[in-house]
Parts: sequence; structure tokens; C-alpha cells
Amino acid sequence: MTPPQTVIIGLQNPKSPENVGSVMRAAGCYQASAVRYTGERFSRAVKYQTDTKNVHTTIPLSQVTDLLGDLPGNMQVVCVELAEGAKALPQFEHPRHALYVFGPEDGSLPQSVIDAADHVVFVPTVGCMNLAASVNVVLYDRLCKSSPSVNHQDLIKRSRDNNNRLVVNT
Repeated sequence: MTPPQTVIIGLQNPKSPENVGSVMRAAGCYQASAVRYTGERFSRAVKYQTDTKNVHTTIPLSQVTDLLGDLPGNMQVVCVELAEGAKALPQFEHPRHALYVFGPEDGSLPQSVIDAADHVVFVPTVGCMNLAASVNVVLYDRLCKSSPSVNHQDLIKRSRDNNNRLVVNT
């Protein structure tokens, strides 16, 4: 059996509680290990959080002063940013253990964070995407490129809500 992968989401000074709540939901859906963030804006707005699945009870959400600090030695830093020289996400091979760092909704990552990264990737869209949408796309890309042996029908049954009993009749 392969040892588990480590996926941490890092948010640089997020401002929107809706986006952080949606990031937490994505972290739960794609089985991230933790979410960490810097800055004070989200802390002030957290009472409006939208983590509708209460993922924060199973995946740690922690405020840190340095997104890159206190990481396991095998962790690679992947910045997701519209930066010149970044690699397009479709051509990117995800590391087994990764901290994915995303910039704020109204700005970019600091150059020092980009300089410290092992990889810088971008989602090839026209214009920039919403923070939570970016996290979902990157984690989905990671899932698509992995080769887990999953019983997809069982996953559907475990993942849908109690009101969904749809069946595709072929």
C-alpha cells in the first residue's frame, strides 16, 4: 500500500470568508491535509464563514505568520499565480507532498514567495479566476493526474447527499 500523500493549501492574506469557506469545502472534497492562511482580513470576517460541510472539524484551518514555515522536509512548494515564466497547469506534474500557495483575491503573491517556490504554475484562462475556483481547479487537476484505484460507484454512493438517489439507466 502506498503511503498517504500530503496536500496543504496555503492562502496569502485572503479577505473573503465565502472564498475561504469554499476552499475548506474543496479541501474536504479532494482530501487535503490542512489549510493555512496569513493575514488578518479573514480572521476578522470568519463569523460569516461558508464551510457548509463543517470541514474545519476534520481538516485544520490555521492562521500562520509564514505560509512556508514549519513544513515537513519532503514538502514541495507550488505557487499558483499568473506570473511570467510559470508552467501551464495541464503540463504540470504534481509532487506527492505539496503546499499549494494561492494569492489574495485582490492581489498577487509576494515575489519572495515566488522565489522560494519549487514550482510556479498558472491555470490557462483568459483573465484571473476566483480564489476558491482556482483551488478547486488545481486540486481537481491533481486528482485527474493521479492513478488511485477507486471504486467509482461506491464513491458516488458515499459522496452524494441523502436526497440524491439518482441512477443512470442505460
